[in-house]
Amino acid sequence: MLRYTLMRLGIFAGCLVVVWGAVYSGIFPRGFGDSNGLWVLLLALVLSAPISWVALRKERDRASVQIMGKVDRMKANLDANRSQEDGADDASRAQGGAAAPH
Repeated sequence: MLRYTLMRLGIFAGCLVVVWGAVYSGIFPRGFGDSNGLWVLLLALVLSAPISWVALRKERDRASVQIMGKVDRMKANLDANRSQEDGADDASRAQGGAAAPH
């Protein structure tokens, strides 16, 4: 997941540099007043989102498989712990029931 995040940030940084150069060279329009920095960030974000969606598809699928594997292992561990607790509870009740006064 870290690899995917770093790759996504890299694409955003590349788009930011391209958009910044395009705005200051006059290819893209400048923002109004002091909003130029925000304009450049938003435009870079809008451009990087579809690029990341297409370019990082395999990496996103790989991260998804890793996350699902971890979730499945955690569910299996929780189920195993539950069954151990149920067994220990049943055993303690059986021992407590046999030792109870008549």
